Amino acid sequence: MDLVKAARKGSEEAFLRLFDDHHVPLFRFAYRLTGSAADAEDIVQECFLGLLRAECRYDPRRGAVRSYLFGAVRNQALKRQRHREGAGGPVEWRSPESEAMRAELEDTVARAVMRLPENQRAVLILAHYEQMPLAEIARVMEVEVGAVKSRLQRARASMKEMLAAYAPGAGERS
Repeated sequence: MDLVKAARKGSEEAFLRLFDDHHVPLFRFAYRLTGSAADAEDIVQECFLGLLRAECRYDPRRGAVRSYLFGAVRNQALKRQRHREGAGGPVEWRSPESEAMRAELEDTVARAVMRLPENQRAVLILAHYEQMPLAEIARVMEVEVGAVKSRLQRARASMKEMLAAYAPGAGERS
């Protein structure tokens, strides 16, 4: 029996395993979408609770639970954003200052990406911006998966070096 079915039937162990397997990446995604830890935690919690509801439209034949949950997080974040904008309330992560900083950083990142060698640039764009799996990137680039991994690793290292001034101390964490 799959974990979602077991959790829906009341298995605490199945629910906790689902939660443990997916909570951290879902939280990071929600946080990046909203800019708020509290909103991100609420969104993730709502998505997991929604998964247990009878009216939930998750169907394992259509895709993995991970994909469903990421989509649910995205939808919840967009719903919150529309609600805030519709209520006339300020959307805290879209202040003029934060938008200017975001635009400057996007421009800096775009220039750094353009400085990468073409084969690294293409792999990085397909992996990070298009969220394409490595095997699919390998087919697109007509190379082995190992070559894709190597190019992606080199591209990330180059980006880290080029953007080090924007994240002081980032090199100390890895």
